[in-house]
Amino acid sequence: MKVLYLSFFIFLFSYSTNAQDVQWASRVLGYSSEYRPGPYGTEYRAIQILGRPDKLPDVGSSPCAWSPAQPNTIGEEWIKVGFEKTIPLRQVAIAENFNAGAIARVFAYTADGQEILLIENSITPTKEIGKMTYIFPSDSSLQTNAIKIVLQPSRVVGYNQIDAIGISSSTVPIKPTIFVSADAPKNLQKENLGKTVNSKGQEVAPVISPDGKLLFFTRSKFEGNIGSPNRQDVWVSSLDNSNVWSEAINLKAPINNDGDNAITGISPDGKTIYLINVYKPDGSMINGLSKSVRTRNGWSFPKECKIKNHYNDHPKNFTEFAISPKGKVLVLSVQRKDTEGNKDLYVSFLQPDDTWSEPKHMGNAINTPDYEGSPFIASDDKSLYFTSAGFSGFGNGDIFVSRRLDDTWTNWTEPENLGPSINTAQWDGYFNIPASADYAYLSSMENSMGEEDIFRVRLFPSIKPDPVAIISGNVLDAETNQMIDAEISADIKNTNEEFAKANFEPETGEFKMILPLKELYRITASHPGYFPVTEEVDLSRETNFRLIRKNILMLPIKEGQKIRLNQIMFEQSSAEVISSSLPEMGRIIQMMKEYPAMEILLEGHTDNVGDWQKNLKLSEDRVVEVRRYLATQGIENSRIQTKAWGPAKPISSNLTEQTRKWNRRVEFTILKL
Repeated sequence: MKVLYLSFFIFLFSYSTNAQDVQWASRVLGYSSEYRPGPYGTEYRAIQILGRPDKLPDVGSSPCAWSPAQPNTIGEEWIKVGFEKTIPLRQVAIAENFNAGAIARVFAYTADGQEILLIENSITPTKEIGKMTYIFPSDSSLQTNAIKIVLQPSRVVGYNQIDAIGISSSTVPIKPTIFVSADAPKNLQKENLGKTVNSKGQEVAPVISPDGKLLFFTRSKFEGNIGSPNRQDVWVSSLDNSNVWSEAINLKAPINNDGDNAITGISPDGKTIYLINVYKPDGSMINGLSKSVRTRNGWSFPKECKIKNHYNDHPKNFTEFAISPKGKVLVLSVQRKDTEGNKDLYVSFLQPDDTWSEPKHMGNAINTPDYEGSPFIASDDKSLYFTSAGFSGFGNGDIFVSRRLDDTWTNWTEPENLGPSINTAQWDGYFNIPASADYAYLSSMENSMGEEDIFRVRLFPSIKPDPVAIISGNVLDAETNQMIDAEISADIKNTNEEFAKANFEPETGEFKMILPLKELYRITASHPGYFPVTEEVDLSRETNFRLIRKNILMLPIKEGQKIRLNQIMFEQSSAEVISSSLPEMGRIIQMMKEYPAMEILLEGHTDNVGDWQKNLKLSEDRVVEVRRYLATQGIENSRIQTKAWGPAKPISSNLTEQTRKWNRRVEFTILKL
């Protein structure tokens, strides 16, 4: 063993970053022992020393750090780690996050395995809980790819924890940092929503409707609750035309009962709310998730959302959920056998039978051995906001944002801390954002009226979700102008992929759908006795949040009714039907199967480009092609008459290709029912 003399220092922490090349330990090469508090998880294990610090610059006990199996032992404990590259060693940084001062010796290793003593008994025990310890070797020729640390646990009372080990070829001290979102403002102020929403009791878990008009939250320690004041109830406040929140009201039965009631999510149209716990007919509740639908007579009795194998023999069951805007993905905070330690985030998918799949771990990019919970999925369906105590932060639990990278829901970007203006020294969570993404709503004790209050804070660009549009409106009978019930669906025109669904009931308000930008959508309304109507919504060139109102007019199915098939289109100078037209033709097929005696007249039209006679022949070929396709789907030719008009009856200008395509169309008239 070669002994190397060196200089040694201890530095204070900083949130700044370093420009020099820093390597954090990438593999564990050996260790004496590791603390294992339970049969599951990886908390306190040797692998927790890998990577950059997960606790510092904050200090204190953390399951995201390595800890020897026993505290205060007379003998020695050690761990040896390797690094990706061999570098000239100018600095070793040891992140002692808890009970610092037990380091007795530190060794470095050359590429050929030679062991070199860097320090021995030169670190004095300290009263500090934690610190970053630095070692600066004086030998400039030393090349290193591994470090070993030897502890004497008896030097400091309690468990010793090492958060990370870093090396550098620079003498500029490696400083523990917090990965904060870019351009996080330092003077951001949280705005208390005031006494119409908050009280001297406890208001937590705000859930804002996507349109920003309704604010649901959970309230406890309040005399107005059903049953005991110490139980939780769901309350709601609405935003009036002057942008003032109304006096909150209790949702009462069946949403609230004598137990603990809490809201956890809302659908894009605001007509379905998701509630923690499963409601039993006898008034009791068990762990789980329920949903309630707004009806003509108020909120329905909450119905269980059945999740496969969500119970297990782990001592903690989940209590927190997030529903995706599409309503097909569920994120859960739960502790299971494959959890890293405390609660982790899992994903479950809606099945065809309206149940949910078994929760699947969402990966180690967002999960740590410490707590992850309070999830929220933004309207863009890919920005995930959650609270974690397992990443470097400003308090007991900070709010982070991560972006989904694919459709597995298990691949995520590195979580970004929302910064010290949003996160405090306390636990922070329940981040909730409307579709406009101008403000976020959250719970906090800072400057509250009693316990936690509901606040809002303006979002800055780097933490905003991608912009979306809210499409809303009514469905009306085109002849009487009376509103009618309808099922609404939105699909992406280029792929025919159904993207979202909603129901319209005049008694419960407009339909609402959230659609991400950069796509061309088709909105289709369906109602028995009416031919489905499709309207296009082009968001392909939009860059900012949009509110779009679109009333849909439906024509009743009756003899003599003429219906324009806007979605059956053709390539220019061709009778070939564009693939995006297939859903519209499917609706004709469905209608003619529902009315087996129906006969129709198909009329074909073209634009005015080219020879008149050729266009006339082309329009004839087109209606024949449509009739041929219908025949392949079981509709007899005898039920379909055809008529070709060529360019004689345009419905749009022929000046541009964008407008000419509307003239290349098919219409039908119901001749017989």
